[in-house]
Amino acid sequence: MSRITEQSPAGGIRARMHEIIFEADTPAGKAFDVGLLWTILFSIAAVMLESVASVREQFGFELRALEWGFTVLFTVEYVLRLIAVRRPLAYATSFFGLVDLLAILPTFLSLFFPGAQSLLVVRVVRMLRVFRVLKLAHLLGQAEVLMTALRASRPKIIVFLGAVLTIVVIMGSVMYLVEGPENGFDNIPRSMYWAIVTMTTVGFGDITPKTVMGQFIASVLMVMGYGILAVPTGIVSVELAAATRHGVNTQACPGCGTQGHDLDAKFCKNCGHALY
Repeated sequence: MSRITEQSPAGGIRARMHEIIFEADTPAGKAFDVGLLWTILFSIAAVMLESVASVREQFGFELRALEWGFTVLFTVEYVLRLIAVRRPLAYATSFFGLVDLLAILPTFLSLFFPGAQSLLVVRVVRMLRVFRVLKLAHLLGQAEVLMTALRASRPKIIVFLGAVLTIVVIMGSVMYLVEGPENGFDNIPRSMYWAIVTMTTVGFGDITPKTVMGQFIASVLMVMGYGILAVPTGIVSVELAAATRHGVNTQACPGCGTQGHDLDAKFCKNCGHALY
């Protein structure tokens, strides 16, 4: 049983709701999460079955009714999560808060945009909670380490992408001048598309240089691509090594529900609320 302190959401009912909905260390909390995971699986299966024409023709009404039933359940759950935390807006704008919202929006959007319910497969992202339910906290911690490394790498990656974009613009313009419209390089944007495909070593082959000079430039760009692809890998690897030196836990913040804090953290890194 998790300890309820003055830092818990105000009121006995809200504190109990927070314990059941956000924590998996109690029988009630684990039962809630297991039931939620099975509901998510069934809802995703219903969406996939509806996309099959033969199944949709025979059971279309039943599947749509199921989708609405699941949506109602997830809507109630989302509202309860907002009630259970002290800072509903902080939770609503967190990663899982946004995922929970996206899990119910497509059904309502389908009233105005037919077919939007297919986006309900985003509910599969909610299955990430299985790590906490099955006591695989160390894996969730590793995922948090990876996210920390990616966030730390963002400034360097932005600079790197700026340099790549500069190369793409220059090489696209050069190939437009060298090859010209007669060889498929109709304009600079289309030539830039070729430069991106070539530099990433994808090579669709829908546009290819025909002149000797164009083929030479393409060869240089392809060789350059191998080196360019290695740069972001090195950046992330360095930050990942730095992030692994710090442990994380999976305790849910009573204020916004955020997990993945440092082991010695006393306050939530998202909303600043005091932790247990």
